[in-house]
Amino acid sequence: MKNYAKVILQPKKDRSLRLFHPWVFSGAIAKVIGDPKEGEIVEVFSNENEYMATGHFHEGSIKVRLFSFIETDCGEEFWYSKFRKAYDNRERLGLIGNTSTNIYRLIHAEGDGLPGLIIDIYGSVAVIQTHTVGMHEQKNHFVSALKKIYGTALEAIFDKSSETMSKQNSMQMENSFLYGSQSESEVFENDVKFYVNWVEGQKTGFFIDQRENRKLLAQYSHGKKILNTFSYSGGFSMYALAGGASEVHSVDSSKKAGELAVRNAELNAVTNRHKFHAMDAFDFLKSTKDQYDIVILDPPAFAKHLSSVDKAMVGYRNLNTEGFNKVKPGGLLFTFSCSQVIDKILFRKIVFQAAAQSKRNVRILYQLTQGPDHAISIYHPEGEYLKGLVLQVD
Repeated sequence: MKNYAKVILQPKKDRSLRLFHPWVFSGAIAKVIGDPKEGEIVEVFSNENEYMATGHFHEGSIKVRLFSFIETDCGEEFWYSKFRKAYDNRERLGLIGNTSTNIYRLIHAEGDGLPGLIIDIYGSVAVIQTHTVGMHEQKNHFVSALKKIYGTALEAIFDKSSETMSKQNSMQMENSFLYGSQSESEVFENDVKFYVNWVEGQKTGFFIDQRENRKLLAQYSHGKKILNTFSYSGGFSMYALAGGASEVHSVDSSKKAGELAVRNAELNAVTNRHKFHAMDAFDFLKSTKDQYDIVILDPPAFAKHLSSVDKAMVGYRNLNTEGFNKVKPGGLLFTFSCSQVIDKILFRKIVFQAAAQSKRNVRILYQLTQGPDHAISIYHPEGEYLKGLVLQVD
């Protein structure tokens, strides 16, 4: 067993750990025995010197991110067992060996007991994104575990952590292949085809968390005219078209995203019913005279920190007001927020304000969240970042 630095908690500050919450805040710490550097493994003890958990030490308000509540040497077998458990869970969800879907999230940070780590699978390629120094320094273990689990079915592993690491820790690094080399692939999700470019694309290349919500949209799309704002590579758009939509307009300010959306329309043989607008979504909503049977609002996070919540609330309210104004009577609005600091109760209040401003009669048909491979630990409710509502608008 390695001799890790010890983090001793203040009296009566161990309750959250006894309830398996994976964060230790700076105010809960009485003292640190040893001199742990950023990202080093530490063990956490109660004020009575009882072992509580093991995790990565970091600067900031969240001082330790916990990945084990059982004493461990954190060797290769430990990390493999974590990955194997995550893989088995996805297999139980029907995502492993699925002939209709070969895109899924394998590791979802706290949801899989691995704070600071995201791994997405695109066919035969695994894309790793680390959000903490501690997880970044374990990359070799991750590569070993992935190769052991997937064997020859895995052709490449790409580390796409440069943006997340520079934002969180000012660490300068370049994205790179840790194994093999493949920059783009044609993949499929519920039999809808997509080109995914993990090297140049947003996040790990695609927004996998919306899979179940895209499938729901397809069920309501037949014969409908649909607007998809913040469309990126056209995820919702392709599902709507696969569901028989008569016409879909995709709107995104990124021309590169538009090129992907156009390619995806070609891949699915639906170009005659799809049109892309390279334009700011707010500007499009304010300028277009068109009305739609279904409008989709899936913006990037307007608030990533508590300090920006008030400004984000105004942005979400204005966006939803414009969205309501573009829905035909009897039509639907699919609206989302992926801002973690905007919880689902606050999000519904914001949408309520927008409905009142638009003076439309609105009913909630569905309340949506991220897909099951983006698991939420019951001990870490903060992991429920994606909120969505499907609204009928009269």
